[in-house]
Amino acid sequence: MKIEMKVNGKTVSGEIEGRTLLVDFLRKDLRLTGTHVGCDTSQCGACTVHMNGEQVKSCSVLAAEADGSEVTTIEAMQNADGSLNTVQQAFQDYHGLQCGYCTPGMVMAATALLKDNPKPTEAEIRHHLEGNICRCTGYHNIIKAIMAASGQDVQAVAAE
Repeated sequence: MKIEMKVNGKTVSGEIEGRTLLVDFLRKDLRLTGTHVGCDTSQCGACTVHMNGEQVKSCSVLAAEADGSEVTTIEAMQNADGSLNTVQQAFQDYHGLQCGYCTPGMVMAATALLKDNPKPTEAEIRHHLEGNICRCTGYHNIIKAIMAASGQDVQAVAAE
């Protein structure tokens, strides 16, 4: 089947099988490998992208379902001049990543949260990230990074 969508602001099309997942279309057909495949069961959040402005796990969306949609991946999250955006910079500044495997999904999830809730509490951040797994950081610095990106005091983040 033929599909067409806007990915990172550019119209793209492709021939796919009906069972092709959006994550596979992004990674294999479009070579946008920043979106990671972690668990294949939509548990880890490594494949998080934005579809029509909403956070989705691209391993649980068929590429055919995204036909006609606007999809944003981690590759389009930087500022227009190529520098890190506020969320990405906060992840760097507050050491919100270690191995980096979950980072694209975390950044996409954090960006979606801050779009809907510009000043989330620590509890709201933790609740929002329940669908994103990080095996390295213990989340403490990820929470700090998101608080910092929202312009809030990171000193109030509880140590776990």
